[in-house]
Amino acid sequence: MVAPLKVAGIESGVEASLDPRDWEEFRAQAHRMLDDILTYTERIRERPVWRESPEAVLEGFREELPRRPVELAALHERFLHEILPYAVGNAHPGFFGWVHGGGTPVGMLAEMLAAGLNANVAGRNQVPLLVERQVVEWMRELFGFPHGAGGLFVTGTSAANLMAVLVARALALGTDVRSEGVSGKRLVGYASAAAHESMARAMDVAGLGMRALRRIPVDEAFRIDVGALKEAIAADRRAGLRPFFVAGNAGTVDTGAVDDLAAVGQVARRENIWFHVDGAFGALAMLAPELSPKLAGIERADSIAFDFHKWGQVPYDAGFVLIRDGALQERTFATEAGYLRREGRGLAAGSPWPCDLGFDQSRGFRALKVWFTLQAYGAERLGRVISGTCELARYLKERIEEEPELELAAPVELNIVCFRYRCEDSDVVNREIAVDLQESGMAAPSTTVIGGRAAIRAAIVNHRTRKEDIDRLVRATLEMGAARVPRGAWYAGA
Repeated sequence: MVAPLKVAGIESGVEASLDPRDWEEFRAQAHRMLDDILTYTERIRERPVWRESPEAVLEGFREELPRRPVELAALHERFLHEILPYAVGNAHPGFFGWVHGGGTPVGMLAEMLAAGLNANVAGRNQVPLLVERQVVEWMRELFGFPHGAGGLFVTGTSAANLMAVLVARALALGTDVRSEGVSGKRLVGYASAAAHESMARAMDVAGLGMRALRRIPVDEAFRIDVGALKEAIAADRRAGLRPFFVAGNAGTVDTGAVDDLAAVGQVARRENIWFHVDGAFGALAMLAPELSPKLAGIERADSIAFDFHKWGQVPYDAGFVLIRDGALQERTFATEAGYLRREGRGLAAGSPWPCDLGFDQSRGFRALKVWFTLQAYGAERLGRVISGTCELARYLKERIEEEPELELAAPVELNIVCFRYRCEDSDVVNREIAVDLQESGMAAPSTTVIGGRAAIRAAIVNHRTRKEDIDRLVRATLEMGAARVPRGAWYAGA
């Protein structure tokens, strides 16, 4: 028999558990790790938003599979010096690059508790399933869905959009499509030209093909052209195709535009097709009374996809899908495998299970951090945070309008501001300015293309962001633009 070996407070050997041999030593190290990550969050403003990883750090992640244990304290040190400083930086108030939430200490603790519990919430008779079901009920209430609506936690809105397409496909073709496939079934769906790419990928994974998604033009406010939508549906019907799905946007990825959801929903009802809302970040505007009217009509959707890890500030990942017809959702995904047999009592009771409502058989306890967040902060406070990011977006809009060197590239609907530094060769210059800002560590916007031209894009999502962070972004943009454009030449491209 191999003798146990004490390494990093953990007993190892052929017969050994992976639990610590010395729990007190392990607990002390765990507290040091917790204190360090809390200090990181507390002092986040003292750090750069983002830093390029040096070659010496990159080299350390090319090492071979470790054959022997490494001290936990040593791994902690590597995390502090080689991982933490070189993450994407979305916890920082100066991160504007993409629609990433900032996370919260409460969410972090809930994630730790969920990891310690290590529950597989695909099924079984356990209270963690009740936590998820309670969040589903809260979201049903928030969005005005009927009793019997279904919902499920997933990785993100990309997966949620796919689930909506699959349920809509089952409604259009019957659940026999699960065994017979879609060969010869000429289904087509619709989304605006500003829709997220995941909508086309959902059509691909559903076996319908990306070309089955019709990209409908947008108006000057980057909302779907409802008239063009009607014409596209009519043309497809004349061609012998079968429209089955239309997606409205509640906050587009480029500009934050919100489609006229009530009008899109009316078209869907008249045409008898599935009405889906991609609300990746914008759907949670329902928590903010002054913003929720922008989403009028969302309550009539057949499905809604969104992320708690964006405006909800929950740690990654926590995507969610809400389905009006919960029974149809179950028929779309449930299986009858023998090892999943249900009983009226015992551990196999409590049907239906989450694995009946989606395609995952192994699922982490994502609902716990959402449950904690909603209760620890309350819906009203979270709504004020959401409203606050939109107020900051309007402030940034005003600051841009005050600076003759800058110009808005798109209307500001919610919390996303697209703008440019005025100059010749503006596409190249604005992309370079965005990278300069990222490398400076002062702010981290991204870029996009608006009307065929490059624009700097600032998505204000983080609850830590303040006006001073917006002012810093504007000052740095002007400074870096001036450094790249000869004096007096900035106005040439206006």
